[in-house]
Amino acid sequence: MKRGQLVFLTGTHVVNDLYQGAVPALLPFLMAERHYSYTAVSGIALAASGLSSVVQPLFGLLVDRRHRGWLIPAGFLTAAGGLTCAGLADSYLITWLCVALAGIGIAAYHPPATNQARAAGGQSQRAMSLFSVGGTLGASLAPALVTLVVGSFGLTGSWLLAVPALVAATLWAAQGPWLRRRGHTPAVPPAVRGAVVSGHRDDWRAFGRLAAATVGWSVPYVTVTSMLALHIQRDLHASAGVGATALTLLTLAGAVGTLLGGWLGDWHGRLTPIRAGYLLAIPALAAVAFAPSAGVAVAGAVLFGLTMFLPFAPQVTLAQDYLPTRPGTASGLTLGLAMSVGGLAAPALGQLADACGLRTVLALLVGVLLVALTCALRLRDRVLPVPVPVPTATPQPVPLPEPARKPAS
Repeated sequence: MKRGQLVFLTGTHVVNDLYQGAVPALLPFLMAERHYSYTAVSGIALAASGLSSVVQPLFGLLVDRRHRGWLIPAGFLTAAGGLTCAGLADSYLITWLCVALAGIGIAAYHPPATNQARAAGGQSQRAMSLFSVGGTLGASLAPALVTLVVGSFGLTGSWLLAVPALVAATLWAAQGPWLRRRGHTPAVPPAVRGAVVSGHRDDWRAFGRLAAATVGWSVPYVTVTSMLALHIQRDLHASAGVGATALTLLTLAGAVGTLLGGWLGDWHGRLTPIRAGYLLAIPALAAVAFAPSAGVAVAGAVLFGLTMFLPFAPQVTLAQDYLPTRPGTASGLTLGLAMSVGGLAAPALGQLADACGLRTVLALLVGVLLVALTCALRLRDRVLPVPVPVPTATPQPVPLPEPARKPAS
């Protein structure tokens, strides 16, 4: 395991998903300053999440054909630029287009970064959970950062949100020469090395079941993160600070759940955290949907974040083992779907919220999780052997003939 590279990649994941989490955190400010409706802000969530889910597998295909590590810094820089411009825009259309650009940047980052993280961590589920938790931490920091910046300076201060990406890009530019001076070699994904596990083909049928479960994960998660703060403020009559706190605690609990899921995957197999996560998330979401007070809703949100992220890292490595010759495509379709495809349902759910209220939408999501649980129960593990390089024979020195001895006189 290349721990230094894994930790550095985790740091870039924090920065990248900071901008993913900043989109739902911006929605209450957009509604307050620009008077957008639920349908309008759901369309913005679609721009960030739905478009990202469409283009992310395309980036996975590009990474599978050739190693493109430059997509990692280009991704989070594009995300930062798009989100900054969205805060400074003066029309809904420009705001939507800028958020869509941010979503494309977020999508470009994930396949190459996930491949490098798997190469650095090997078969360890905890290694992938460490990388994954970086994204969760980034999303958890986003509400506090957005509230601090936009709450203090308004949407015109959104340019400050680009600072983390600029710092990370500077470190990325410096880390290559730093590694070379110390004799380190970068972890190269197996697909780039041309390594294909002998006797194992891509199992698209099993991967399809995993993708269906992931879609059932993403729709509730994206919707809850987009509507939780609004639900607490408008339905439970709490302050904006309570709503932001609930969103932050949800994502922090997700970070804990990600690490716990990696530990459970290493000790009890990947299917244990996957199935347990879907099963326990159902009552947690019901507690949020039918909460009689803001305190109950916050507690339910914490449990929801913890349980929803138990399957996160095991699902990524399981997807890559289902498609061993296409790890970039597998990570693009799972890690991308997990954080993005739920945005495709956002406009319809936003219209439903306008017509029937947020509680109705949250109750509907409980049924979506039931479908995801059914798909998760049908999954089967697939553990592929790690290719072991054949040691080359060390040439043995050829013994020199002993000089002839003279006969004794």
